[in-house]
Amino acid sequence: MAVRNIRTLGEEVLRGVAKEVTEITPRIRELIEDMFDTMYEANGVGLAAPQVGIRKRIVVVDVTGEDPVVLINPVILQADGEQTGYEGCLSVPGKTGIVTRANHVIVEAYDTDMKKFRIEAEELMARALQHEIDHLDGVMYVDKVKEGELYNNEDLKDE
Repeated sequence: MAVRNIRTLGEEVLRGVAKEVTEITPRIRELIEDMFDTMYEANGVGLAAPQVGIRKRIVVVDVTGEDPVVLINPVILQADGEQTGYEGCLSVPGKTGIVTRANHVIVEAYDTDMKKFRIEAEELMARALQHEIDHLDGVMYVDKVKEGELYNNEDLKDE
């Protein structure tokens, strides 16, 4: 469909709480397609609607490039274990930070037919889900980076 502009840190839309989706309209379907196009074009693994300027509780994720997932009104039901690693964000270009998140999550959401489903994930998929769901509440990964552990991507090329 179309690649949309990705909003960057400092833009108000990234810090608000997104609104629940109550019905799937043609505009919502178009938004979801555009979100996938935008995410893939930017070489991302996840994207939340606020990142393209829309305060709706919609997330798209594809950590393999072959398994696209749409989550509407997602809620984390369970989070356990721990993983610490580098994390970046399409809305914070050129930066990477070390963030600790749950290693395992169970998320409940709706699909594009507004049918409720659950997804259980570990490692990278669990990290991506938590990162994107945070966006829906105005939380960005830089808020969770340990002090002094936000890096310019150029600084990490030798690691």
